[in-house]
Amino acid sequence: MENANLKLRGMSCASCANTIEDAIRSVPGVSECSVNFGVEQATVTYEPSRTNLKEIQDAVDAVGYSAQPIQDDFAADDDAERRERQAENRELATKVWVGGIISTILVIGSLPMMTGLPIPFIPMWLHNPWLQLVLTTPVLFWCGASFFINAWKALKRHTATMDTLVAIGTGAAYLYSLFPTVLPEFFTAQRLPADVYYEVAAVVVTLILLGRLLENRAKGQTSEAIRKLMGLQAKTARVIRNGREVDIPIAEVVVGDVILVRPGEKIPVDGEIIEGSSTIDEAMVTGESVAVKKQPGNEVIGATINKTGSFKFRAMRVGKDTFLAQIVKLVQQAQGSKAPIQRLADQVTGWFVPAVIAIAIATFILWYNIMGNVTMALINTVGVLIIACPCALGLATPTSIMVGTGKGAENGILIKGADSLELAQKLQTVVLDKTGTITQGKPTVTDFITVNGTANSNELKLIQLAASVERNSEHPLAEAVVQYAQSQQVGLTDAGKFEAIAGSGVQGFVSNQLVQIGTHRWMNELGIDTSALQQDWERLEYLGKTVICLAVDGKMQGIMAISDAVKPSSANAIRTLQKMGLEVVMLTGDNRRTAEVIAREVGIKRVIAEVRPDRKAATIEKLQAEGKIVAMVGDGINDAPALAQADVGMAIGTGTDVAIAASDITLISGDLHGIVTAIQLSRATMRNIKQNLFFAFIYNVAGIPIAAGILFPIFGWLLSPIIAGAAMAFSSVSVVTNALRLRNFQHKSL
Repeated sequence: MENANLKLRGMSCASCANTIEDAIRSVPGVSECSVNFGVEQATVTYEPSRTNLKEIQDAVDAVGYSAQPIQDDFAADDDAERRERQAENRELATKVWVGGIISTILVIGSLPMMTGLPIPFIPMWLHNPWLQLVLTTPVLFWCGASFFINAWKALKRHTATMDTLVAIGTGAAYLYSLFPTVLPEFFTAQRLPADVYYEVAAVVVTLILLGRLLENRAKGQTSEAIRKLMGLQAKTARVIRNGREVDIPIAEVVVGDVILVRPGEKIPVDGEIIEGSSTIDEAMVTGESVAVKKQPGNEVIGATINKTGSFKFRAMRVGKDTFLAQIVKLVQQAQGSKAPIQRLADQVTGWFVPAVIAIAIATFILWYNIMGNVTMALINTVGVLIIACPCALGLATPTSIMVGTGKGAENGILIKGADSLELAQKLQTVVLDKTGTITQGKPTVTDFITVNGTANSNELKLIQLAASVERNSEHPLAEAVVQYAQSQQVGLTDAGKFEAIAGSGVQGFVSNQLVQIGTHRWMNELGIDTSALQQDWERLEYLGKTVICLAVDGKMQGIMAISDAVKPSSANAIRTLQKMGLEVVMLTGDNRRTAEVIAREVGIKRVIAEVRPDRKAATIEKLQAEGKIVAMVGDGINDAPALAQADVGMAIGTGTDVAIAASDITLISGDLHGIVTAIQLSRATMRNIKQNLFFAFIYNVAGIPIAAGILFPIFGWLLSPIIAGAAMAFSSVSVVTNALRLRNFQHKSL
């Protein structure tokens, strides 16, 4: 299966999004499709053996729209999109100006008819129907041409969109006015006023275009977060080639180049420091405000800022492979995805336009039959058609998701999909892995006790055996053992028949000796007597240290105590989560005694210890079976199944690629406050979406009955189509403006 993101053109409302979604899904070989009206983007999953992008694009073309694959080069794609949006805005602004000037003349000329009073300073020729016809025609068929073109396209594919409503409404007002203009005597013969309503058609078209212009400008601001990230990217790099420093465009940097960075400069690409040291501001990538000290061997991230020192580094990832490019890609995917709450809006808009057309027809028939007044029936019908636009409904969710995910990226939180962002606000339980999540994930050996005394030769021999086996393992504890051996200057040898027993330990043969290193429980399962060091390992576990046993040829030889310091911010972050009403649980494969010491230190009351890696996912499932919505936070390969099982999986960004791939949200900095920020951002985003849905619905729910004339029998009130047009236009603007308020989001410390 392959995934592709397509940029869509030609959409005017959420109904268009539904039409495109149906068209793409009808292509054989397409398994999933999500069309986001807010970002004008389609995310498609398809089988390459059965279809291709060309067939998918053809399907979109067939229903009257266009689609282009989004390039991997975001900067180029974003520039092209921005230029296109600016050109569209200029065209819209021109039409708004032309329509606005002509509409003003038409409204002034119509004031005597509207008020029924002669107004001395308004010349009568301004009210001439033929002049109004001449003035209105370009507004309707040049400024508003897109409404009629799109309505015709929709008619050909047997659907209706927001443009259909506008075209019918303004077209009806225009055609009705044309009749008394050409044949006024027909009306006077029947003692009917030969009134014209050209100003209605012109003003409505102008207001809707104004609304679309404002909406377009606001939508352009919703991807500001990504633009900020890309704006930090350096334009050039100072590369050392043939012993000389050469400034070259960043696009020409290749893997392996040695690059010099001076204080205050941006780091051009990802790499590893090989000479010099400095402190680096990584705030735009990780959200961390404190600069990080870096020295040879440390990785540096492209687009971050070098603060104090000068250093050389070797380029390791360039172009679309850089960390920043991956972040941008993830944020784009999240912004293009569809939140579950969007389904409500999709279901409503699916039947909304046909329902509105039915209501409009009923309105005309009722008013004509009750009042016998075709003018009143027509005006009310046009009002219903104009105010009922579902455009704001289609924008309500995507705009908030765009701003929310972008804000997350600014704070070092990568949200892979809108569904994760929505679900995070419902979380009840947060399960934290211990090593690398609550602790720093840099365990070190603090104690080494052997059965046969402390003779150095014996200790060193055992360390050599243990480290020779452990260096074949990727586990952090194994790395601690190897580092300890290196610190003791012990040389390692090859280990044969290496085997890792999940959740228990490792074993292998060194110099024809069977070496087994693992938990006390595993030693008991192997039938190895550990009583000689029982008091020592119990004492060390009470100190919160992880103790592993070392056996050679089936006999206990020693124990190692390994300590991993708690992250300075863990206790505060956990306390904040608890104040937010969340249950915090520690899940670890470590022994209970050690786990409880760490839990007490950070304030966790519920500890699930001694859980084998293959049982972590089952533990999450068990918590879910208790009716809880669970988040799992972890960093290791062994956490990946649990991250996938959880309702929301959060990976520590400093962890393994497997864990990050299996998660829904990545906390780049590794600070647990990222969990707090992610949940608060989720709550703020969902609150914003609900406000948007209210704004979108209230215009339609309140406006349609009033436009249909429900208040006329009681108060004598009718809604002018001009007011309806203004309300419809500003409903979209109010929704997008409200979504942009999310840019002010700040996480709160409780």
